[in-house]
Amino acid sequence: MHLLVLGGTRFVGRAVVDRALALGAEVTLFNRGRTAPGLYPDLETVRGDRTTDLSAVAGRRFDVVVDCAGYDPAVVARSADALRDVVDRYVFVSSASVYADQSVPPVEGAATLDDDSYGGRKASCERVVRDRYGDRCLVARSGLIVGPHDPTERFPYWPRRFRRPGPVLAPGEPTDPMQYIDVRDLAAFLLGDAAGTVNVVGHTLPMADLLAACQAAAGSAHDLVWVPTPDLLAAGLDPWMGVPLWIADPEWRAANLVDGSRARAAGLTTRPVAETAADVLAWDTARGGPADGVEPLSAGDEQRLLARR
Repeated sequence: MHLLVLGGTRFVGRAVVDRALALGAEVTLFNRGRTAPGLYPDLETVRGDRTTDLSAVAGRRFDVVVDCAGYDPAVVARSADALRDVVDRYVFVSSASVYADQSVPPVEGAATLDDDSYGGRKASCERVVRDRYGDRCLVARSGLIVGPHDPTERFPYWPRRFRRPGPVLAPGEPTDPMQYIDVRDLAAFLLGDAAGTVNVVGHTLPMADLLAACQAAAGSAHDLVWVPTPDLLAAGLDPWMGVPLWIADPEWRAANLVDGSRARAAGLTTRPVAETAADVLAWDTARGGPADGVEPLSAGDEQRLLARR
């Protein structure tokens, strides 16, 4: 397999490249050289800006192109058009955020957004790819993506938090649903042979189970203090990153209940949460914690919230 990756040095793209190399694929990267330019010194890297010109790769032949950083429909259209006659298969990484109604479990075929939001733009990008490639494309609607090299602090916060002393604030209720996809499992699925539009998500688990896995990875015996959603909202916390992974908006109550049965039938396999938590903690420890040194929920803010209990 000769694989073209648009980007390829940041999180999802990096996981795709690592998986492809493990499979023995020939990999070519197309990027601007701004993120980790020396990460893959032995791979062919074509420098260019997909927003303006893909002529450097347009005359080449590739079996598959993986587009894991397409957010602007016009930019995705430029890539899809330039590569239409030179690639056999277009793999587009989308998001479960495309669904118009997140108050019920999203399933393929449900209505998608048609606006200028993140989800709406992703839905427009999907249409671009499907219009040009038909059954030669995979549109992977990923859930929350976690794992080593995660540029956000949504998941890494939790195993890292259990390394600090003191009781741990746990948001909402222990039974609140949580759902994610490990970036390595996503990459493996993207390089399989699935086609069509597919929700690529892991199994839903209770928030208590996710936190227990993070606690075990850190070797912690800290007490969890569950703070109900109304109390967190009353304290003025942002309902997504005020406490990482906490969802409080009723209109998004099913965002962690996305139906992933079609992906599993097409070959998706997911690793245990304990493995993801341990690997994320090992990576996070090696890098020295948050890139900017700032926690999503500071120790001081956490203590003040717990003091109200």
